Amino acid sequence: MFQKILAKNLLSFNIPNIDKLFLGFTEGDFAALYGMSTALSLSFLLAMRAQLPFQLGGLETNVVFIDGGNTFKLYEVSRIAQLHELNPRQVLERIYVSRAFTAYQLTSLILEKLKETVDRLGSKLVIISDMADLFSDKDIPRKEALEVFNQLTLHLSRFAEENQLIAIATFLPKYNSRRDSFLRSVLFGRARVVMSVNPTKFGQRLILEKHPTFNLGYAGFPSENLTLDQFMEA
Repeated sequence: MFQKILAKNLLSFNIPNIDKLFLGFTEGDFAALYGMSTALSLSFLLAMRAQLPFQLGGLETNVVFIDGGNTFKLYEVSRIAQLHELNPRQVLERIYVSRAFTAYQLTSLILEKLKETVDRLGSKLVIISDMADLFSDKDIPRKEALEVFNQLTLHLSRFAEENQLIAIATFLPKYNSRRDSFLRSVLFGRARVVMSVNPTKFGQRLILEKHPTFNLGYAGFPSENLTLDQFMEA
């Protein structure tokens, strides 16, 4: 299994501490990345890196970014591109953002539009940003929200495998509720890879919590106030 992973193209973070822990995502992975706002920044980094040539650790692909929590930050993506000495405009032009403002819109984008979009763009990376946020809306009946979210995670897991692409869902905890806990457990149960970014006494760390092959563990960030770009520069 490990040899099969190494034979495929891996999409890594290209951050020394993290890369020692986690070699990278591989085609067919459905992953969950959650925790601090740094988790969102890491998804932007992956959206940029996926565009790079294979020789530089990329996938040579366009990126589909489904924004479920109004989280896409143009300035931050541009900053990450500049750090890699890339043209921010060209990087942004290859990230196709679809925003959902309700859980119903998000469901439609994933179940009805995603396949056509991926095929049209030839994309090998799909990011679903802040996936659970819209399903935490109290205007949606709890039973309905949980049933539909369960259906979506099952669909994405199968979709990544069948289309041999990487699908990454970010989860940004905001509510301390039974519904939020259930959404989190469903997402993590479906995902093949689960990672979190958590604060520590000395800063923050990325924890690999679930993976079918790699050893689990964590990689520390050296400072509590260190931004993603500063960490990359270091």
